[in-house]
Amino acid sequence: MMRWTCTLLFVVACSAPPPAADLGDLYTRAAQHHGPERNPVIVIPGILGSRLVAGDQVVWGAFGGGSADPKKPADARLLALPMNDPNAEDGVRVDGALDRVRLNVLGLPVQLSAYAQILQTLGAGGYRDQQLAQAGAVDYGDDHFTCFQFAYDWRRDNIENARRLHEFIVEKKAFVTKELEKRYGKLDKEVRFDIVAHSMGGLVTRYYMRYGTAEPGGPITWAGTQHVERAFLVGTPNAGSAAAVHQLVRGTQLAPILPKYPPALLGTYPSIYQLMPRTRHGSTVAGDERVDVFDPQVWIDRGWGLADPNESGTLEKLLPDVSAEERRTRALAHQRWCLERAKAFHAALDVKAAPPPNASLYLFAGDAVQTPAVFDAEARDFTTYAPGDGTVTRSSALMDERIGRAWMPMLESPITWRQVVFLFRDHIGLTKDAQFADNVLYLLLEAPR
Repeated sequence: MMRWTCTLLFVVACSAPPPAADLGDLYTRAAQHHGPERNPVIVIPGILGSRLVAGDQVVWGAFGGGSADPKKPADARLLALPMNDPNAEDGVRVDGALDRVRLNVLGLPVQLSAYAQILQTLGAGGYRDQQLAQAGAVDYGDDHFTCFQFAYDWRRDNIENARRLHEFIVEKKAFVTKELEKRYGKLDKEVRFDIVAHSMGGLVTRYYMRYGTAEPGGPITWAGTQHVERAFLVGTPNAGSAAAVHQLVRGTQLAPILPKYPPALLGTYPSIYQLMPRTRHGSTVAGDERVDVFDPQVWIDRGWGLADPNESGTLEKLLPDVSAEERRTRALAHQRWCLERAKAFHAALDVKAAPPPNASLYLFAGDAVQTPAVFDAEARDFTTYAPGDGTVTRSSALMDERIGRAWMPMLESPITWRQVVFLFRDHIGLTKDAQFADNVLYLLLEAPR
């Protein structure tokens, strides 16, 4: 009886939720220290993570009924990128990061945290977000020069967004330099940033650190590390996501109360092609054969995305002033450009190279949720799942080159990770995890560099 009682007590104790760290108690003293040696932080959201507007019209980011509706021709043209030149200005501009998402469900307002949790975590560390301060959401006085949100047009080419990140960094660097001079009399302080990037934001960060503003195809210069010291990537699909192929082939509906975004509309976004998994990893198959999803002829032969004959109605909305033949010609040319651009982007990121000694890459990834891993081209659906965060597999986050090859015990990756932390949460939940908060604050505030 005594043994049974002790065992029961042991089981009950083990099933209790683990205690959470008191971040305030742990980091208050470090957070209150605003010396010039502390790097300011840039937060970079993932795909869908920035609000887009065109004049007074919300294109993306107002989910209570105010966003552009892809079923309406004029709204569909706002949501799509131009197919004659995907880098052309289209009248849509970025209007801040979606740190909070407001939905309207059955007439009731519902607010969900998007990236607010990252900002709250950084706030506990004394990093004051400039966007929230300027919007009047938080009263920091004049103490808001240590944290910035980089909002960007997530539809566009990630190489283009890496250039926009550089412009953003140059602007904020000048601002921080003036603040350091005013507050501490520092005239020659070299300002470098730490970056906390979620999902696709981590790909923009990695490209920028490796190549700066250069086009792919050249040597790795690590030009971005002149301005970035440490990057903390959270749930980044470094080897892509099978979900990207699924969305480009079948479209997507993000929630039951939101409209469906058809394949041809999503097919105008270069960024989604750049989220596709590598062919060599066997993430898209037809029977026992790997499918090269970067071959434009595959998309034509299988009638996928912009090449789907059933998408003629969407193409008519996007290109109403040209013939059906011209629409298809433009659509196929755009699809080819996006696929070639994605292939070049991946080739640039996949070269094995260690960052210089004064720069580091950290990874926070999920590995407790079954995640789509293989897309079957015949069934046009997922057939295989693997550990991950529900969106990004563990192997993709690591950029594990053992996938699709003979197994070996040690990780083989083109990325030199300074540290990897695995969390038992889903894709957005990673940013809300108590262990993520504790670890990222330690690394930012206390870890020796």
